This record gives sequence, structure tokens and C-alpha cells, in this order.
Amino acid sequence: MATVQNFTPGLEGIIACDTAISFLDVEHEEIVIRGYDLIEISKKLKYLDLVYLLLESRLPSDEERDNLEREIKAEYGLPENVLAILKLLPRQMDAMDALRTGISALAGFDPELEDHSPEANRRKTIRLLARIPAIVANSYRAGQNLPLLEDRPELSYSANFLYLITGTTPGELEASIFDQSLMVYSEHEMPNSTFTARVIASTLSDIYGAVTGATASLKGKLHGGANEAVMRMLLEAGTEHKIEPLIMEKLRNKERIMGFGHRVYMKKADPRALFMKEALLKLCDEIGNWELYDMCVIGEEVIKREKKLYPNLDYYAAPVYFLLGIPIDLYTPIFLSARTIGLCSHVMEQIGNNRLFRPRVQYTGPRNLHP
Repeated sequence: MATVQNFTPGLEGIIACDTAISFLDVEHEEIVIRGYDLIEISKKLKYLDLVYLLLESRLPSDEERDNLEREIKAEYGLPENVLAILKLLPRQMDAMDALRTGISALAGFDPELEDHSPEANRRKTIRLLARIPAIVANSYRAGQNLPLLEDRPELSYSANFLYLITGTTPGELEASIFDQSLMVYSEHEMPNSTFTARVIASTLSDIYGAVTGATASLKGKLHGGANEAVMRMLLEAGTEHKIEPLIMEKLRNKERIMGFGHRVYMKKADPRALFMKEALLKLCDEIGNWELYDMCVIGEEVIKREKKLYPNLDYYAAPVYFLLGIPIDLYTPIFLSARTIGLCSHVMEQIGNNRLFRPRVQYTGPRNLHP
């Protein structure tokens, strides 16, 4: 039997590339983004500060951040033909499939599609950041027979995104927490979707194709759908008194409890989860109802006791999005939208020092057969 040395199922522990973008320092419970702690940035700065950091490898001044926001807002608005495509999609179509289709269609309207220069890819990144939120929101609204909404440039980038989803102008706390959620979803080293984007980019395909492929990857239940599953479990339980019995029943039935465990975070908590836990408490304080927070805390304690697993980001992001009035079907598309800047940064880095990904296999089939 032919063999390849160092075979590791799922490429677990395999170093796939050099990167100066991000690193998960599990021992120190830190997510490093171009030298900065993601959680510290998320507490002190805004999503567009992080976008600038990923694009330019340094934090912006206030003026530079404002200029970046103007750049993005100048690219607001979907082509009419893309809107027409979104309206033609089947009503029962999965929101991630609709998003993937919208991004792919958008590629055809970019005059710099085949220009792989750093300058052109930066401009295309700006366009994707400007337009993916509109695809997320309006593909869903079209499927629900709701009126499509236009961007409101007078709102901040994140407040506009939340408005497109809910149809309501968010308050200051809601806009701030949504902005923070985009930050903690923005970049996370080398998950499957980012690896997919880099593999596609390594062929010198275009940046839209790489993001489209990443969207298909993120749709998978083992990657991006956990936040939706968490919220459905919480709604199934309904009250804090029923969450433990429900989880115990699921464990007896050997069902997987989504929102817990992570291939990287096995022995320590995901710091992003702890950050969103604080955000959830703020929202509960705002409305004067702490039941969702109490349910989540009980669930966290049960899984830690029974399985010795810690919550990941999705576990606390799900109820945060629920309280922000976001439809459950859009939780994963929002994840992809927030991650767009991380994906595009990886694509640009890959192209800047490219080598085609072409791994080998460990063959386990028969040999020496003859017709």
C-alpha cells in the first residue's frame, strides 16, 4: 500500500501557511490580530478600526477610519440585476445558499474582477464590505415577501447593516453590541472557510470566487451553523427551569450540543464567548429580562460538568442576535459578512506570496487489478 508520511486526518495540527494576519494563542487565551489582542480591540475600538488594521497592518487615526467609512459607503448599493436575481430565488432557499449566489453574481459587475494587483484587490474588498450586508438582508427580505431596503449612509456601517436586517433604526446600545459582534467574528486564523478561500486564491482565481467558496464552506453544520442551532435549542427549552433537563435528554440521546467545544479551544474557554456573554447581560439589563442570560449560564454549567467542554463564540452570540431582533436564519450569513475582511486579507496575503496548494493522499484502495 502506498503511503505518505505524516498523514493527519482533517489536517489537524498541520501548518498550512505562513501568515502575519492572526494567531490563536490558546495558552494565553488570546486571539492575536496583527499583533493586537482581538478582545482588547473589540472593547476599545470599532469594527472599521479592525477592518483598517487588517487592510493596512496598523490601526488608523480617527480621520483614517472616517475616510475608510466614506470609501465603503461610496460603494453602497447592489446592481439592479443582482437584486432581480435575489427576487427570483426560491423562497425556501437556505440563506447561505442565497448569499453564495448573490456574491457570485456580484462578481460579474466588477470591472476589476481579473486584476490581482494589491491595489485592485483592496478596492474589491471595499466593494464586498459595502455590498455583502445588502445581499444578506435583501435576499432574506425577498424570500419573506418583505420590501427591499436601501442603505442609509447617515448611519454608521454597523448600524446600517442592522437596519437593513430589521427595518428599524437601532439604538446606540444595539448598534454598539452588533458592531462588537462583527469584530469578534471578523478573523480567526485558519478555519475551514479561510483555508478554502486561500486554496481557491492559490490557483489565481478571483477574490469573489474565493469568498464564494468560503461561503459554501461556512454553510456546513460543522462550521458556521452552530449559532442557529444554539438559539433553536434555547427556544425549545423556553425557560431557565427546562434548559438542564433538555440538555441532559439530548446527551442521553447522544445528540451533539452545538455551541460547545472547538478543535482549538479544548481546555480553555473561547475568549470571544466570554466577551459576548458580557454583551448579552447588557442587553438583558436594557430590557429588564434576564431569562435568556440565565438559561445560557445554566447550559454552560451543565456542559462543563457533564462533558468538560467550554462555550465557543456561537453559544453567546446566538441570544445576542435574538435580542437584537435578527432572524435566526441570518445568524450564519452575518458571520460570513463579518468575516469578509478576514477572508479578503488572507486572499491578498496568499496571492502576495503564492504557492499552489496541491497535497497528496494516503491511498487505501486495491492495487494490481486487471480488466
